Amino acid sequence: MKRAFFALFLAATLSGCATSWVVDSDVKSFSSLGAMPSGATYRFERLPSQQADAARQESLEAMAAAALEKVGLRRDDARPTYSAQIGARVTAGLSPWADPWLFDGPWGYGGYGGYGYHGYARRWYGGGWYGGPAFMPPAANPWYEREVSIVLRDIGSNRVVYETRARNDGPYNASAAILPVMFDAALQGFPNPPQGERRVNIELRAAKK
Repeated sequence: MKRAFFALFLAATLSGCATSWVVDSDVKSFSSLGAMPSGATYRFERLPSQQADAARQESLEAMAAAALEKVGLRRDDARPTYSAQIGARVTAGLSPWADPWLFDGPWGYGGYGGYGYHGYARRWYGGGWYGGPAFMPPAANPWYEREVSIVLRDIGSNRVVYETRARNDGPYNASAAILPVMFDAALQGFPNPPQGERRVNIELRAAKK
């Protein structure tokens, strides 16, 4: 019953009539900024693991840069006010809507000839794991968990002045479209965000098929 309901829900959501959906992110931020200086600038800082894959990190930084610009921060590698360290993690697993009997029962994939639904093939993407399962049974409903983070440091003191994370999960294999929206969510309320974890909903417009 659950699998049938989920299949119908997903088909309706992704049909030609659907042109948007809401990306719901759980966001938690910490700030010591009373106010942002006028004309504040930043440059990106990369961890060694991020430097090893420059192309992916540049793609991730482009996503974050668009969100940072919306809150009034301008990139200036020559005269930065802050340094920005960013990361993203995407993992794929079994949907919570999937039928456990199919995958864990005596005749399911979880118990058939050692070909169970186990490991994942993951790779680094901007300081986090990015990838999908090494083996996915044909009937499985995948589920994607995502997280993005931004850490701002004052260049003069090297002190962290802003830290924020956003988490999202769902059935859509569309990280290239969802991650930029999550960066927007992570910076909502900058530079004085609400305390505690909060839900931030942002509509993502999708091209009509």
